[in-house]
Amino acid sequence: MPPQHPPRRGFLRRLAGVVGVGTAADQIAVAQPATAANLPLYARAQNHRSLKQSSFDTTGGNSDRWPIAPGATQELFRSDGPGIVTHIWFTIAAPSPAHLKEIVIRAYWDGNAKPSVEVPVGDLFGLNLGQYVIYQSAYLNCSSIKALNCYFAMPFKRSALITATNEGKRQVDSFYSNIDYKLVPALPDDALYFHAQYRQQTPNKAATFAAGEKELNPTGKTNYVFAETRGRGHLMGVTMGILQNTDNWFGEGDDMIFIDDESKPAIIGTGTEDYINGAWDFGGRDGAVPFAHLYNGAQFIQSAERGGGRYLMYRWHSDNPVTFTRYLKHTIEHGHANDRGDNFYTVCYWYQSEPYTDFPALPPVADRVPVLKL
Repeated sequence: MPPQHPPRRGFLRRLAGVVGVGTAADQIAVAQPATAANLPLYARAQNHRSLKQSSFDTTGGNSDRWPIAPGATQELFRSDGPGIVTHIWFTIAAPSPAHLKEIVIRAYWDGNAKPSVEVPVGDLFGLNLGQYVIYQSAYLNCSSIKALNCYFAMPFKRSALITATNEGKRQVDSFYSNIDYKLVPALPDDALYFHAQYRQQTPNKAATFAAGEKELNPTGKTNYVFAETRGRGHLMGVTMGILQNTDNWFGEGDDMIFIDDESKPAIIGTGTEDYINGAWDFGGRDGAVPFAHLYNGAQFIQSAERGGGRYLMYRWHSDNPVTFTRYLKHTIEHGHANDRGDNFYTVCYWYQSEPYTDFPALPPVADRVPVLKL
């Protein structure tokens, strides 16, 4: 009885014929002229001037660094616009073990007297607990030998100024800096200004509930606030440092984002580790494993779920930036219904159409150093 299905070799011969047709079509496509749609941007003519400002030794020697005395401010970058800061690299040698919390980076756009970036240098690069941790993400990293890198684009229309202030009591012996930027004929009309704001609560105030009372938090009124701003723009993400003051899992708190409405959150998540795009307490008390991915990570976990436990985390929203037209307040619960009193140290990163400078006062340097609060 003849087979009901063609033999395997016949199928392979027919498949080869199909592949042959596809190959010919591919050859025809290759022969066609390339268009803007299929030619990578880096292979097209560029219309900017590439520049760098650095801490190089202006005498021609090899002392390519700045010492920064206690209380002194070092100008790192100054340029007229239009332009875009494309990359920032720092490495620091300082005798103070708290120098990542003591040195404050400020950025001023278009001549504003107040900064749109005001962050301790370690926190700016995702080292929110004041210690170096090697990790890699889409926009920030800390490579080996204490090299700090930031790849957020920072456009400016008329001018840009970036400074470093040593708010510690000891001299910073060597502050090395390379800031890459480009000057352009003009920025597009929809170019937005980069912002980064530092906040902390040490500790958060834990809510208390009577016996049998439901632990509810529908409004997010007493949540921890990453940032609050007015204008038009979009949220890019956060970095977080957590110092646990008590045992057990700290991260039952939900993220809540208020968008153009101060009365109620438009976005509500399901837990801190879920907001970071991890899961299950990052592995729990005895199984937590650090991770660092392109857009999310908990790159440092020490003494998980114990008093004195430390976590570093980040979440980038670049896949779907959270847009706002008038108002944004990005918050998260500290424990379920804000029932925990741990220490939070965070930076929020966003873009908006006008430089926003109405930041809360930066905490004193001594208060920024993580200390257990029993």
